[in-house]
Amino acid sequence: MNAFENYQTYIDEAVDWTLGVLPNLITAIVIFIVGYWIIKLINKMVRRFFAKKDYDETLESFLQSFISIALKALLFVLVVTQLGVKTSSLVAIIGAAGLAIGLALQGSLANFAGGVLILIFKPFKVGDFISAQGIDGTVKEISIFNTKLSTFGNQIAILPNGQLSNGNIVNYNMESTRRDKIDVGIGYGSNIKEAKEILLKICADNPNINTEPAPEVYVGALGDSSVDLTLRFWANNDVFWPAHFYVIEQTKLRFDAAGIEIPFPQRVMHQPVKS
Repeated sequence: MNAFENYQTYIDEAVDWTLGVLPNLITAIVIFIVGYWIIKLINKMVRRFFAKKDYDETLESFLQSFISIALKALLFVLVVTQLGVKTSSLVAIIGAAGLAIGLALQGSLANFAGGVLILIFKPFKVGDFISAQGIDGTVKEISIFNTKLSTFGNQIAILPNGQLSNGNIVNYNMESTRRDKIDVGIGYGSNIKEAKEILLKICADNPNINTEPAPEVYVGALGDSSVDLTLRFWANNDVFWPAHFYVIEQTKLRFDAAGIEIPFPQRVMHQPVKS
């Protein structure tokens, strides 16, 4: 009889607890459903807003994800609070967990912050040719944590955004044109004036080389075994490398045809004289 009475007591307590929790549980479910619907509506409005603006695709994706996650986190707090969890306790738990995660992932957080800075200030964009962290390459992808470069050899270099945002970056595509500088040495017995005319004629014959500003040739230095000429010219970014290699090849061909010597180191071997 006593056992039956104990069971009945447990059942009564369970029913009372359920009746006490049920209103909050129903309210929490309603808040979750309505909140989730509102979040979907806000996300749709954000996507429409970005569709009308000409922002970077990576920045748009990041901001949409960030807004969605922030709203879902807020909804989670509202639902848990409705179930009876004290806000102060929840904040303390989240703060402690955030601190632990921050210490464990401080490198990733630095890369995350660097990615945000890159997306906001845009020191480069996808398709730009840059030099950073000792690596030259074309930007293939900008993500939140790292940036991918395609090198000359078609390798993919992955650079952490934390170091990238804090280091030196040379963006060769920031301007529409780019100036090239080619040094070539001629022999001391060669005609400097003729060599300069040939270099300028090479530039004039190539339509990829801009006529304004005009190409220039200077005597850059008097070396130990050569007179060093410096050729400078401008070309558009999309044809810069074809123009660069054209000038180098034509310089050798036309100097040879004109009899202008391009000195190079030589080593003379002497056979010992037998006594």
